[in-house]
Amino acid sequence: MTELGTRLKEARLSKGYSLDDLQEITKIQKRYLVGIEEGNYSIMPGSFYVRAFIKQYAEAVGLDSEEILQEFKGDIPTQPTEEVAQSLSQSPTRRKLNARSTNRLLETMPKIIVALFIIVIIVAIWFLYQKKVSNIPEDEEATPQFEYTQTPIEPIEDNANKPETDSPEDTEEEPVVEEPTVTQTISPGVVDGETTTYELSGTDTMNIRIEVSGDTWVGVRDTNGNEQIEARVYTAGEVVEHDSTSNGFARIRLGNSQNAKVFVNDVEVQYAQDIMTQNIIITLQQEQ
Repeated sequence: MTELGTRLKEARLSKGYSLDDLQEITKIQKRYLVGIEEGNYSIMPGSFYVRAFIKQYAEAVGLDSEEILQEFKGDIPTQPTEEVAQSLSQSPTRRKLNARSTNRLLETMPKIIVALFIIVIIVAIWFLYQKKVSNIPEDEEATPQFEYTQTPIEPIEDNANKPETDSPEDTEEEPVVEEPTVTQTISPGVVDGETTTYELSGTDTMNIRIEVSGDTWVGVRDTNGNEQIEARVYTAGEVVEHDSTSNGFARIRLGNSQNAKVFVNDVEVQYAQDIMTQNIIITLQQEQ
């Protein structure tokens, strides 16, 4: 195993990823991931893929891919230049064939333009003909006749002899008492390395919902470190839900926070830091 492979494998294990988990995240075949860790680049489809796979591997385990490629550039095979040299040195015969093809295209181009012009004229004539036909007036007998009906005039009621009724001003309306609404508050968050702690107040419930838009590791634990959901790699479209009211505490582990949104009581938590792998701790502050 090379030093680069050891470095990547240690980062993978620190994230708690197996090779199957990493395959789901990066979409790289497992045998290529094993080849990267063991330094066996001969199984790769080409030198270009070696660098691309190493870069994806490093980003998935939270390492700086550019720094890794620069640090271990002596251990990573470079792309051979034979194909580039071969493409630059074309034979005279091929150049002649290209020149002949170009001349034939130039000879055919005026014919194509004339044919397209004729087609456009035919389409325009057909369009004008259809428009003219649609404007021909219909037979006068088809014109609808309007019928006039006379409605009787209703008699005007004499309101002078009607008893007086109480006006709206004489009736007292009971005042409507509005109950005060209590809104929850989520603190901006306190950052400590990969972990950000948020405080939830103004409510007595704490329902956690995580919406996943791409492959990412998701785990939820309580204050004792017990798993509250199945910790694994979730795919786009999956939703994770857990009622953490009784614990008043939730520790959420996100492998790729850009592919997951965290909601508390249907209110989205705004991440305090923009990093891929991070821990979200939410504590419920009980009302005094």
